[in-house]
Amino acid sequence: MLKTFEAIKKNFKIKPQAYHIDNWIFRMHYRVTTLIFLVATLLVTSRQYIGEHIKCISDKGVPEQVMNTFCFFTTTFTVISHYDDRMVRDGHVAHPGVGSYGLNSTEPIQRHAYYQWVPFVLFGQAIILIEGLQLGAFAFLEKEVAVQDKKIPSKEKKAEFMATIRKAFIDRIFFNKSWSRWLVFCEILNVANVILQVYITDLFLDHQFLTLGTDVIEDGDETVTTLDEVFPKVTKCTFHKYGPSGTIQLHDAMCVMALNIINEKIYIFLWFWFIILFLLSCLAVFWRFMTIMLHSRSRGFNRLAFATSCPGKLDPWQMLTVTKKCDFTDWLFLKYLAKNMDALVFRELFLGLAEDLEESKRPLICLESDEEAATLKKPAKFD
Repeated sequence: MLKTFEAIKKNFKIKPQAYHIDNWIFRMHYRVTTLIFLVATLLVTSRQYIGEHIKCISDKGVPEQVMNTFCFFTTTFTVISHYDDRMVRDGHVAHPGVGSYGLNSTEPIQRHAYYQWVPFVLFGQAIILIEGLQLGAFAFLEKEVAVQDKKIPSKEKKAEFMATIRKAFIDRIFFNKSWSRWLVFCEILNVANVILQVYITDLFLDHQFLTLGTDVIEDGDETVTTLDEVFPKVTKCTFHKYGPSGTIQLHDAMCVMALNIINEKIYIFLWFWFIILFLLSCLAVFWRFMTIMLHSRSRGFNRLAFATSCPGKLDPWQMLTVTKKCDFTDWLFLKYLAKNMDALVFRELFLGLAEDLEESKRPLICLESDEEAATLKKPAKFD
């Protein structure tokens, strides 16, 4: 079993990096959800767990392998009237949806054409998520934070690295405005992405996915369940061929859909996972708007935000009085630095940054827009 998943281990980074330039909601999307889709893809394409994906029973007029291949690559079907719970329970119908169906019958049927496409759709959804929502401006942040490794060889080298970060922070104050907007936009895209994944899956399953979880819960102890209708274990298939005299002959087959045993587990799990991911993504967007409104107004909020990002005996929030006039972008930049640094190192960096700003007589951000920055001729002074 472990050999089956070695391909994922070799080609997909499961172990998180030592530093992060995003948040855990992004990682839930591009790491955890992608991993779920890749594992599901391997499960539905592996025969060692379920054997043959489809096995059909028919008369001797058509070779078994021909019937299996035909029914797998074309659609099988079930008869809707034979999903009756009482008929199945009383033994009038062998399997849910499987019963007599004549050549010219007008009874409504439900065709099942999705099963051969399941691995392709699952893998495609994994590809959509695998890269994540990366921002170009984060490349700068990643480069600067990467030098702040705990294995600093000397105090002189550490001071040199921190001076580089302080200078980069001051020089790129106006540049930093753009990536925070993209970050908020991408967090909103996380919510939209979950909705898109649900829509794709619902469309793929013939509009039976949207209420799948609630329908399964409501089924209770019924003999014929929602899963029997969406992922039938036994279906019907008809094969037409010419007889010796040219007459069209009808060969009826009953097919065991072993693949649907795995499919139903996968899509039930995905239904609940999408619900959880959607709620968490919405909470992340709510939290982001809270940070935009409170980052320069609430000292208690800064204590909470920075204490969780950089825990330790020397909480950096004590040094954040200067951020009362901070733009949200610079506040967020400092928060990511705190998140990826030791508390003592960040405290030293922050104090040095405050001194540099005082020497340069430049406020962190006291402009209302980038357009004002372009027309400013003299640096602003603190009162």
